[in-house]
Amino acid sequence: MESKRDKGQETDVAKITSELLKSRTGEFDLESILFLKLRGLGIYDLGCIGECVNLERLDLSGNNITNLAPLASLRLLLALNLSSNRITNLEAICSCYSLQSLNVAGNLISSIENLHCLQSLRNMENIRLNDNTYNYTNPVCKNTSYRSVLLEMFPSIKVLDGERVVGRGSDLYQLCKDIDDTIKAGMSRNGQMLEVPECKPWVEDGFWDIKRSNNAIIEEAYKQFNDVLQECKLLNNRAAHAIAQSERFLSSKSQPKQYSV
Repeated sequence: MESKRDKGQETDVAKITSELLKSRTGEFDLESILFLKLRGLGIYDLGCIGECVNLERLDLSGNNITNLAPLASLRLLLALNLSSNRITNLEAICSCYSLQSLNVAGNLISSIENLHCLQSLRNMENIRLNDNTYNYTNPVCKNTSYRSVLLEMFPSIKVLDGERVVGRGSDLYQLCKDIDDTIKAGMSRNGQMLEVPECKPWVEDGFWDIKRSNNAIIEEAYKQFNDVLQECKLLNNRAAHAIAQSERFLSSKSQPKQYSV
């Protein structure tokens, strides 16, 4: 699997060093780094990243990482993006107890057994192994039961592979997805798409137009309303004229008097 890089990629960095971390963040002390983005740099050795013990958000996507051992000391890490690397084993991050969001799409995780080590991450809310947007996946995703296994492992999970599974919107999302699947299944026969008939409006033309009633009471009210509206317009014009006259009068009073010599 080739590593995906950002457009306009920077020079490859084989190993993470303290100099690299300080230059990227502007921090002199590695323990002061809270957010770190090292995307698409060709990194394969995480080096001293474990010294950033207060790190909360880390993006290492699009590199060549295989060994996650240096991440074991990041106990305060909340969000970790490891997508598009060469990872086969996730055991090193099982001690990142604060982790809430994990993206490992686009790696080499091959079996459900490789996922069991994550059970200690009880705060997990969002996990991604498959990303259709970027065509990132893992061999384990070929096993149709991997989703149900993850849902059992993480009772508080809210989002799996970008799809909301619990909480607000989850029922609506599932309903829309089921309707979508049903429509797609109904539109195909023997693997071929059926011709969709031309859509017709639900109601006749003019159905939503406001029609005047023949009821005499309503007609009279409509007439009186128009009369009042016309009177209001007339009063508005008179008021505007009076205001304009007052402004001209005040303007002439404010001008300094000129005396001839």
